[in-house]
Amino acid sequence: MVEFSYVLIGEEGLHARPAGHFVKKAQSYPEKVTVAKNGKSVDAKRLFSVINLQINKGDEIVITVTGDNEAGAAKDLQDYCASAPL
Repeated sequence: MVEFSYVLIGEEGLHARPAGHFVKKAQSYPEKVTVAKNGKSVDAKRLFSVINLQINKGDEIVITVTGDNEAGAAKDLQDYCASAPL
């Protein structure tokens, strides 16, 4: 299991469009990917689950990756979050 935290800097938070892009990125890995906010964790590959976390600008999220290539997938997701920027 590899996890990292990220603070959202996008003005509108993780609303439908950026959440959709994030979910699509998470779905590109066979590893299990979860995203958590304030202790509530959801499957990062399910759009409505991610949207229901109501992640806003300044919120800290924790992304956890579990599986065969968890380190590589986590690094790629971390780079994605930083470059998007979410």
